[in-house]
Amino acid sequence: MDSSSLKGLLEEHAQLEEQLADPSVHADQARARKLGRRYAELSPVVKTVRELDTAREDLETAKELAAEDSAFAAEAEEISAKIPVLEAKLTELLLPRDPYDGSDVVMEIKSGEGGEESALFAGDLLRMYLRYAERRGWKAEVLDSVDSDLGGFKDVTVSIKSRSAEADGVWARLKFEGGVHRVQRVPATESQGRIHTSASGVLIYPEPEDVEVEIDPNDLRIDVYRSSGPGGQSVNTTDSAVRITHLPTGVVVSCQNEKSQIQNRARALQVLQARLQAIAEEEAAAKASDARRSQVRTVDRSERVRTYNFAENRIADHRVNYKAYNLDQVLDGDLDGVLDALITADREERLAAHAG
Repeated sequence: MDSSSLKGLLEEHAQLEEQLADPSVHADQARARKLGRRYAELSPVVKTVRELDTAREDLETAKELAAEDSAFAAEAEEISAKIPVLEAKLTELLLPRDPYDGSDVVMEIKSGEGGEESALFAGDLLRMYLRYAERRGWKAEVLDSVDSDLGGFKDVTVSIKSRSAEADGVWARLKFEGGVHRVQRVPATESQGRIHTSASGVLIYPEPEDVEVEIDPNDLRIDVYRSSGPGGQSVNTTDSAVRITHLPTGVVVSCQNEKSQIQNRARALQVLQARLQAIAEEEAAAKASDARRSQVRTVDRSERVRTYNFAENRIADHRVNYKAYNLDQVLDGDLDGVLDALITADREERLAAHAG
């Protein structure tokens, strides 16, 4: 990045600091959150630029003093060694960012091959992500679910939100989770003790704060029905649950966990918005594939991304050759090891593309 562009970022950071200090800005929570997120994104850049400027000035001073007193030569060498490290850090911070890294997410977990066992595993995945959200201090909310006979889930939709404005929010941590998750274990339904393989699918997309895809009301079919709890029992005596079908694409979303039909309708529309946004971006990515680098995250939702082997207590992510023998801890929400491996691989790929 040239000096004028860097200067522009420093000026933007100063303006954001000024705006966020204005109490009137915080009357609009959405605007304050957006400004806060951008400020958090630019702060590490500003901090590194200042450290780099200070190091360069200190190096010049140390060199001048070393000419008169050799005792300062070692200090000059020490400062000189820090400068390339700071320069590399600044280069990494200035790489093009995923515009949704600070976004909240909507996640869908669907049972696949394996019948009831797959549905039980979908329940395990849901618990894993809910526990991880709890560890991160995020707010997770199940929006809709279709239960299986043995207590698993045929389909479950969950919203995961950060409680603060962060440059790297929920999407930055979880965006590589989409794909087929395979489990190898002895199912609860297996009487002979044989290990079976089944799979569940995870779809994840950023939840946009601002409407970017226009939805024509004439393209929607909206059905209302009675909310139901586990086992199919009715938990509501009114038709408050809402199912929305987007006719042009066939996308169906439903929400039954809010208290009223109006709230369920509003929440379902938000989820539909996120789904259509993800579809639009995948189509754009496919059209522009020649101009875009291959990334760790794939648009191909059918790709098997991870295997959970219970007999060996092993988790393996096939995209980055990650393997660890702490599956019990991972399923309890300790996901940072595998997520860090994916994020590091993506960062290295982007650095390599920048260098090339």
